[in-house]
Amino acid sequence: MALLPDSSLPADRPAPAAEHANEAIRALVDASGQDWSEAEAATYEVLLIEWAAATRGDPEIVEAA
Repeated sequence: MALLPDSSLPADRPAPAAEHANEAIRALVDASGQDWSEAEAATYEVLLIEWAAATRGDPEIVEAA
């Protein structure tokens, strides 16, 4: 199943929630390097779910994450 962006948003501008999740993912990866604790790995998984939901435009998934 491919994740598709929300077609109601301009293609060149991601949703604010997607931008926020993307920045949080970048910060986690930059801070953690290659050796992740279980908590960091779980945080990464949740952030990926939030990002995917935000790019699909499904606020219920973001809220649940």
